[in-house]
Amino acid sequence: MPETAEATTATATELVGRHFRVRDHYDVGREKIREFARAVRNNHPAHHIEADAMKLGYEGLIASPTFASVIGAATTRSLIGTVLTEYDVSQTLHTDQVFEFLRPIVAGDRLAVDVVVEQIRSFGDNDFITVKVTLNDVLGLPVLVSTTTIVARKGVEIDPSAVETVAGVVMHGHISDAGESAVADPTGLVLLSPDEVTEFLAPAPARPVHTVPTAAGVAAGDELPAVTMPVTRGDLVNYAGVSGDPNPIHFSDAAAKLVGLPTVVAHGMLTMGLTASYLTSWLGDPSALSKFSVRFSGYVPVEPTAPTMVEFTGKVKSADAERGTATIVLGATSEGKKLFGRAVAEVRLS
Repeated sequence: MPETAEATTATATELVGRHFRVRDHYDVGREKIREFARAVRNNHPAHHIEADAMKLGYEGLIASPTFASVIGAATTRSLIGTVLTEYDVSQTLHTDQVFEFLRPIVAGDRLAVDVVVEQIRSFGDNDFITVKVTLNDVLGLPVLVSTTTIVARKGVEIDPSAVETVAGVVMHGHISDAGESAVADPTGLVLLSPDEVTEFLAPAPARPVHTVPTAAGVAAGDELPAVTMPVTRGDLVNYAGVSGDPNPIHFSDAAAKLVGLPTVVAHGMLTMGLTASYLTSWLGDPSALSKFSVRFSGYVPVEPTAPTMVEFTGKVKSADAERGTATIVLGATSEGKKLFGRAVAEVRLS
């Protein structure tokens, strides 16, 4: 539980605007960067080979664009499970995700995690909760800002048989599952008093990028070559383990059918990660992303014995040759259905 009585007794709406600190820092490991890159098929050598990361100006491997979801997902689960206790974590749905990249996350980074509940909007029995997570390095400089919106249902009784079914297939090993105290949980949250909240420092100056498409050669209306990727059950199980996502709808048919899904479905953040891979493969430099936002609107059903094909497309919405920037609208479809209501990336170009 949070370390102050104020957080344990406050309602969700009373905590809007309040800041929390994740109790322990996150050390970014080289092998974790590699395994996450493999899970989302970010094949750029700067994710895997240090010499190639150094060519882009970084002393360690560069993390994939959506790597911060590993930290953010654990933080959101802790927030719902121990702070916003009016909601049941099993009754939440990820609807929007925005990453703002101030610099790439690099192997060896030691990141502090600041969390703030920015907004709660109610529509009937559903609350839309927006959570902002800021990752800061050891110098106190912001590295990445992640803004997540989830929809949570209130006052819903959980079928005991459903709880029993999920208990039989859920991933184990999470501290909250083991019933240990929050003091032992490094992802636990500490509510900060207003005088403990300080202004974030200005980020470090952006480093030059080395993209294949150039600012002078990109124009509004240009289309990126379409790419199709297969997604299998093995991909889902691997991503669940690498990302630490315990939701069994991504690997158990029984759990998926309990919530009305036809079969196991891919993680929304896996499809976002694959989309980032598609984009950075075109860019040729994974550090060129400035902002990446997605609104989830569909899912990828994945049968037990055959892959599901996902097609990725992109189009330049606008380009500014003088500033060396462009805005790219991205798309992903599976079985003829759109996966995103909106997917937009802001990039820097050589």
